[in-house]
Order: sequence, then structure tokens, then C-alpha cells
Amino acid sequence: MSDSLPDRLSSDPKSPFYNQELLERGIGIRFKGVEKNNVEEYCVSEGWVRLSVGNTVDRKGRPLTMKVTGTVEPYLRTAE
Repeated sequence: MSDSLPDRLSSDPKSPFYNQELLERGIGIRFKGVEKNNVEEYCVSEGWVRLSVGNTVDRKGRPLTMKVTGTVEPYLRTAE
């Protein structure tokens, strides 16, 4: 697998942007220069992240999220 990261990635297995192999390697997200640990989905080209809001879940059991715009910088946490 190459070290290039996709433009868009989601941690939801039902999403078409889900990539289990890449998530297992460890993805870090810098949003507006600050490290974020609660990112559920990101899109670099459109400049947004979807952040989980606490431990709250919707009626289907998925975490509640809010979409925030700004500079998104994904990187690999573990290099192989």
C-alpha cells in the first residue's frame, strides 16, 4: 500500500469512503493546525471534518456528529 492518503475517508463501515486497511494502520488528523482525536470523517478537497459530539448516539446507534470547515491535514500515525 502506498503512503498517499485518500481525499475523503470515513470510519463508518456503511460509508462508501470506508477503508479498513488504512484505518488499521492509524490515521491522524490535524484540523486548523490542532490534532483532533474525535474525527469520524474528513474531506481534504472540500475542507471539512465531521466530529463526534461526546458519547451521544442517534436512534440507530451511530455517534452524533457536527460538520466543521477549515484546513484538513491527514497523516499516517505509524509508518511501515
